[in-house]
Amino acid sequence: MLTVAYLANQFPSPVEPYVGQEIIELRRRGVNVVAGSVRRGPGSGEECEADLLLLPAGLLLAVRAVWLCIRRWKRISPLMRRVFLGGSEGPMCRLKALIHTWLGACYAIRLKNLRIDHIQVHHGFFGAWIGMAAARLLGIDFSLTLHGSDLLLYPSYLDVKLALCRSCFTISEYNRNYILQRYPQIDPSKVIVARLGIEASDTPPRMLDPRQQAPFMLLAVGRLHAVKDHAFLLRACARLQSCGIDFHCVIAGDGPERRNLETFISRHALTSHVTLLGHVPRDEMSGWYDVADLVVLTSRSEGIPLVLMEAMARGKLVLAPAITGIPELVIAGQTGFLYRPGSLGDFVTQLMEIYRMVQAAGAETSDCPSKDASAGQLEWIRHAAWLRVRQKFERQKNLDYFAEMFLSRVSEHNESIPNEDFVLQQI
Repeated sequence: MLTVAYLANQFPSPVEPYVGQEIIELRRRGVNVVAGSVRRGPGSGEECEADLLLLPAGLLLAVRAVWLCIRRWKRISPLMRRVFLGGSEGPMCRLKALIHTWLGACYAIRLKNLRIDHIQVHHGFFGAWIGMAAARLLGIDFSLTLHGSDLLLYPSYLDVKLALCRSCFTISEYNRNYILQRYPQIDPSKVIVARLGIEASDTPPRMLDPRQQAPFMLLAVGRLHAVKDHAFLLRACARLQSCGIDFHCVIAGDGPERRNLETFISRHALTSHVTLLGHVPRDEMSGWYDVADLVVLTSRSEGIPLVLMEAMARGKLVLAPAITGIPELVIAGQTGFLYRPGSLGDFVTQLMEIYRMVQAAGAETSDCPSKDASAGQLEWIRHAAWLRVRQKFERQKNLDYFAEMFLSRVSEHNESIPNEDFVLQQI
């Protein structure tokens, strides 16, 4: 039986359900998967839990890990030369790489007696270095999955990870093209697009009833983190308020930016227009999607967000930045709306136009000349959005593809890694 160690930075996590879904799919196909997490994840009672937790590491394990690094120095020496002699990373980043190499040794010790054939790491952050170091110490292959920020914002040592991995799965064509352009030495055949997905209904969303509620309802879903840029959304809300638009914006999520957002809301007298819900359990989100006229996303960096898929599968209108892989899901004017990244003016203009269309479509007077056109256009977009998710972003279909590609790649080369010197190869 094939045995795979599957490592995530934090698992289980309610905001990363795809990790557990991939583990379950591989197990369903007869693979013995050892689910691991570097740190304890915030999820509890999930369908799939971590079998192995790296941190905290006990004193005995810590000492054994140092000794393993010494005994098998030749296997990790190319990584150490890259840390000390290559790249442009700063001192702190290099120090972290040393620590993560030690954690990789801890991971290798924990896996030693489990007869692991392959290591798969989800996300290219520090967990990828840990998994890579463990794989070299054990003499096996590893693969990784890249999303958005781990590729575009924080690509520390990604050249090494990509060069030494057996396969790299990534969630969009944009990401694949970016990898091949930024790292031309990488074999294109090892970079595979494996999209994420959600469970979408077999039947299209029903047509909207005539609009009864007065405020134009905006919904944003995501962690309150700087990269999600909810401050951008609040600035747009201030513009809408100054234009006299009757609207309400609801933001579901929690995080380190909450206090700054609360300060902005208070300072700009947006209390009656904006509500921060905090964390909302997944099973309670349906009600918020139901009342939303428009689901908005204002992130600076993304992969292809599940929140957009979930909204579109419900037939909701979406407005998102035209960045990374988002245009592969949201086709401007066909399955949703896109705005120029970073342009507050374009974002507000799009909001105003969608507001006008929603108001016209829900007008009570049947003789309103714009009513039929706006209603028809919005219904067409809503249906096309649902169809796009069904065709390209259906969860089980994409899980099947990932599992088939993963297993085919592992079975092609299920043997020890040769003693290759990555640094000399690059020279």
